[in-house]
Formats: sequence, structure tokens, C-alpha cells
Amino acid sequence: MAFSKKILVCIFLTCFKELVYSSEEFSYFEDKDASAYLQSNYSITKKTRFLIYDVNPGEGFNLRRDVYTRVANLVKSLNDKGQDWVLVVPPWMHLYHWKSRYISQHGVPWRAFFDLPSMNLYVPVIEFTDFTKVTGSKKIEHILYLQRHSDNFKNGFKDLAEIESCKEREMYHKDGKGRYRGYFWEIDGVFAEKHDCLSVQGHTTAIENILKTLKARSFLIERFEALLHVNYGSVEFWKPRRSLVFAKHLRVLGDEYRQKFLNSNDKADKTVYAEDWRDQHPQEGSALGGPYIAVHMRRGDFSYARKETVPTIEQYAQNAENMLKKYKLKNIYLSTDATDEEIEEFKSNVFGKVFIYPRPREFIEKYKDGGVAIIDQWIAAHARYFIGTCSSTFSFRIYEERDILGFSGETTHNCFCAKGVSDDRCEKPGSWRVKFS
Repeated sequence: MAFSKKILVCIFLTCFKELVYSSEEFSYFEDKDASAYLQSNYSITKKTRFLIYDVNPGEGFNLRRDVYTRVANLVKSLNDKGQDWVLVVPPWMHLYHWKSRYISQHGVPWRAFFDLPSMNLYVPVIEFTDFTKVTGSKKIEHILYLQRHSDNFKNGFKDLAEIESCKEREMYHKDGKGRYRGYFWEIDGVFAEKHDCLSVQGHTTAIENILKTLKARSFLIERFEALLHVNYGSVEFWKPRRSLVFAKHLRVLGDEYRQKFLNSNDKADKTVYAEDWRDQHPQEGSALGGPYIAVHMRRGDFSYARKETVPTIEQYAQNAENMLKKYKLKNIYLSTDATDEEIEEFKSNVFGKVFIYPRPREFIEKYKDGGVAIIDQWIAAHARYFIGTCSSTFSFRIYEERDILGFSGETTHNCFCAKGVSDDRCEKPGSWRVKFS
């Protein structure tokens, strides 16, 4: 039995290797000009200003994606008022949840994970390396470090932003020439001319007037997660989220896996994806999904930090088994950060066949942990039925992706919570459904 199981694993990995290397070759570290992404009717001029941003280093991949949409909304608002701003996305560094420590995952560009031309259909967006080429320098004129405002909503919910003394330990220091040096994504030679702490509360629009008043051409806004979405759930809220299309090479890999191992394709599943996200506006419930259910089983730090609300492995498995019976399916696609032992425990508690996207070393080296996470989400987003883990931003992003594809709320907005725990203790998926117009 053990011998035959090994043979099946070898056959599976051989098929997977052929699948991976049959997809189109690409090099996301290839040097490219910003014109490859910017819209043909847009030109950077001497009057163009640049908004670079970053978040708390401890924040994860999926929260960072959410913060991007907040920044994009701000840039759109500024440009709609007659200004000329370009959004500069920071390089990806090795995040806490990217567990493959045997490879370098520093300085990964956004185009490794997302489609820059699609993002540019909403606002002008370039990589930080493009910014240094366009300006001819590694200089950032002004750092604005966001910190909590002392009002802290004591006088009602209102937007506030004012430059004050810094309350936290400085991240940046002056060198002998009076230039600010610091982390800067570990890129040699980057410096800033000026640094201020900006006390804020409220929405992203709270800092619009500050940006208009200050004279710098380029800004780095640190800790951008301190500002909230404007009009959460509105059409304008959803536009930058819809523009955040996964990179084509990752979608291709996910689609090839679906076809080869899960008998799933867009035509049969009714999930045909528009090349231009602005043309993607399916009716709710129009998507059928592939003949499998998808489960996001969040473990890792959740298993101890949220142990009172996170289900046991057996409870995850029982829920999955119930959904297989309900939808008369046999296959489960499992997306998880669980240990090998936890995965085996899950498998031993279900009768359905469990599929997990393989992660051989050479694959991680090429596509990084972030690429695997996106492929995972893409496959899970195409399932007949999906159930995530309550409060997980990884699951939230899958809910959004399925909404954009046209799945119903019934087959999408579901999450695991520990048995016997009341709904008010588990953050259930919200009712903020996608709005196309």
C-alpha cells in the first residue's frame, strides 16, 4: 500500500512538473520601462507627482492588497480634482507568512503577482524601480510617517490630519549630509530629503489637503494602513479591487491545474474571464464552478492565537464532508498553511479525494510563496462551493474573487468557526457584495 502510494505521488509530481514548465516562460525581474504599463494616452511630465507608500512590516500579503486599493482610491480622487499623481508600488519583501526561508524573497516586483497594465486602467501605477528611472534619482523628497491622532475619535468620527512630533521610535536617521537613511526595502542608495510624522484618523481623503499644500514632488507615506477606505463597498471602492488582476502566468498555471486534476475549465464552469476587468460584470449566480469544493483551512498562528474560535482539524473535515454530500461531489481542493501532520489528519477524516497544489523547491524559487498563494486562491475561487476560515484575510480575498467571477453568496460567503461558538465571536463574511455599476 505504501509502495503504491509512493508511485502515485511520483506520477502526480511528474505530471505537475510537465504542467509547470509547459506554461509560457516569463521573467518578472527583467528590466522594463514604465511605458510598458502606463496607458498610451498618459505621459509623465515635470508636473507629475509621485505617491509611494508602505505598511507596517508585520502585515501580511492579503492585507497589503487591501491597502493598495485605499491608496489607489486616494490617487484617483486627487487626479479627478485636476492634479497629476502617479501611484508607486513598493517592492515586496520577505513577509512573515512566506515560510520558504531557503530562498530570497526580497525586492520582488508587483508584476510577479499582478497585472500592471490592468492596474493602470484605474490610476497610473509604476514600480519603485520605474520611479528611480523616471526621476533619474533614488531620492524621495518627503517621508510622511502616519501615527494615531490624539483625538482618537473622542469628538466623533471625523477626518483629521496634522503634522506633529513623532511619538514612536524613529525608523529613519540623518546621515552626515542631512539626508534621511533607513530601511527603504534594502535598496542601496535610496534616501529622503525631509521627514515628518503625520497624526491621522479617518479616511484616506483626510490627507488630501496636506498633500496639496506640501511642495514636494515625491512622497513616501509610511503606515498607510492607518487610514480607512472611503465609501466602503461602493462602486468606486470596488474599481481598484477589480483592477488588481492576478498576473497572467499565475492564472495560466492555476487554469492548467484545474483542467488536468480537477476536470475544471472556464467554459464548462461558466467562469469565462474578460481580458479587460472593466468588461467583467457577470450576474450574481451565473458562475457554476468546477466539480469540486474548495476549503481554506487556516492554521499556523491562528491555531493558537484564535484557538477558541478556530475549528479542530476534525471539525474542518466534517464540514467539508457535509458539503461534498450536499453538492454530490467527490473532490476537495485544500488551501492551507497546515503542517504535513495536520494535512494527513484532515485527509484521514474525509472520504473525498483531497488535492493540494504541489510546492517543489524549484517552483517556489521561480514563483515565490506569493505566487503559490495566488494560484491557491485562483483555484479555490473557481470551485463549485467554497468555505473559508472566519477572520482570515486570505479567505476574504477569495470571497471577493468569487464575487467578481459571478458566484452566488450561498456558495461563496461561508466560513469555518469552532463548534459551539456564537456567530458574534466569529467574524463571518460580510454583505459587501461586488458592485459593477
